[in-house]
Amino acid sequence: MNKLPLTDADTLVFTRMVKKINFFASMNMGLLEKILSRINYYQYGAGEKVCRQGDPGDSFFVVAEGRLKVSVREAFLFSRTLATFGPGDCFGEMALLERKPRNATVACEESSKVFVLAADHFDQVLAENPAFKQEIKKLAADRQFELDHKK
Repeated sequence: MNKLPLTDADTLVFTRMVKKINFFASMNMGLLEKILSRINYYQYGAGEKVCRQGDPGDSFFVVAEGRLKVSVREAFLFSRTLATFGPGDCFGEMALLERKPRNATVACEESSKVFVLAADHFDQVLAENPAFKQEIKKLAADRQFELDHKK
């Protein structure tokens, strides 16, 4: 994993992507700018894990480039693929909101770039915008429902 500088072009990509994500769509530009000031940008190599099942939930992710696989360990040596993520997809909202351990492992199937919002920064954004907090709670509940019914 390499931390990348966040260029103006990257900021534009992030803004376009998050406007398509439910809880960002209704956000005003002022709040979006506050979030942008807290975003980090990373590049991961093929095979690298972005997060591991059981790790602390401490970040929210938006895929900028690449393809990532979501899997759940069901037995000591067996894991099941639940989904794949590509550009514009997000994950980590449940662990981030509730600070529970990660439900799944997310690994890069190819070189990928990911925007990351850390928990501490996320808390600052939530404190500044109660409507955003409600939207992220709804997204987390919807995602949990999906996971519960895939088992």
